[in-house]
Amino acid sequence: MIGKTKERFIEEGYSFYRNRIDKYLSFTDHTIPSLKNTRNFTPEDFKIQEGKLILKHCKENEYIVLLDEEGKQVDSLGFAGFIQEIMNSSIKTLTFVIGGAYGFSDEVYRSAKMQLSLSNLTFSHQLARVIFMEQLYRSMTILKNEPYHNE
Repeated sequence: MIGKTKERFIEEGYSFYRNRIDKYLSFTDHTIPSLKNTRNFTPEDFKIQEGKLILKHCKENEYIVLLDEEGKQVDSLGFAGFIQEIMNSSIKTLTFVIGGAYGFSDEVYRSAKMQLSLSNLTFSHQLARVIFMEQLYRSMTILKNEPYHNE
C-alpha cells in the first residue's frame, strides 16, 4: 500500500478485517511511505517513483496482483475460487498491491501476473484497503463454508 491511512475509520475497518484474516492464513502487510518533495511531480512522475518503491518490496517469485480499476472483475465466489487455486498451487507468496492515486507505472504492470478490479465504481486508494480486506476475509469464510458470506 502507498501512504499511511489518514482517516481513523479506515484504519479501524482495515484492522478489524486484518485481525480476522489472521485466523485463516499467514498475512503480512507493508505500507510504503508517501513520496516527499513532490510539488513539481506529474502523475507520471508519481507512478514511476512509487513503482520503484513497490518493486523494491516485491521478490521475483511472488505472484503479484495489482488492484487496478482496469483489472478483471470477479464476484466474491470467484475471488474465493482464485484464492483457493493459489493455495492449491506451488505459489508460495501471493502479493496484492494497492497503488497510489495515479495508479501504477509500466514497470509495475509488467511485473504483475494479474490485475483485479474491486468494482466498476472508483474508490480512493485509502478506502480500497478496507474493501479489499473485507473481500479477502469473505473469501476465507467462503472457503471454510462459514456463514459470514450469507448473513
